Amino acid sequence: MLLSNSCNLDEKIVYRLYEINKLTMPKFERCTGISQSRLELLHELYEADEISQTALQKKVNIDNAAVTRHLKQLEEKGMVTRRKNPADNRVTFVKLTEEGRMKIVAYKEEKQRFISNVLKDFSEEERSSLLNMLSRIQGNVEKIQ
Repeated sequence: MLLSNSCNLDEKIVYRLYEINKLTMPKFERCTGISQSRLELLHELYEADEISQTALQKKVNIDNAAVTRHLKQLEEKGMVTRRKNPADNRVTFVKLTEEGRMKIVAYKEEKQRFISNVLKDFSEEERSSLLNMLSRIQGNVEKIQ
């Protein structure tokens, strides 16, 4: 969708946010080698020794089916292990493997490089101001019913 000159400034701002989001995710994945969702899962697992899949799903706020799919694929790559709780078979515990711990460090470095490129040529003051404005936009969007 192309924006015409007849669009008002507010429409252009919201459309620009949409376009940035659409562009960012595939480029992030290509640069880092992992999706933002998987990186969030791995980061939470890096912070915890072992966590239930349900608790992990709540922390990353991704639907249960997607978390299961991500974890299954990460398990196939040897990055995580899953095990049933012997006391309650309905609960699955997840943890990073040693390989997963090593890879998360590399992914974090790639993520930092990506972020540096995205915010290149922005002063600290501009970054702070931008974060404030984006937080306000997020708050307004969250209030929409």
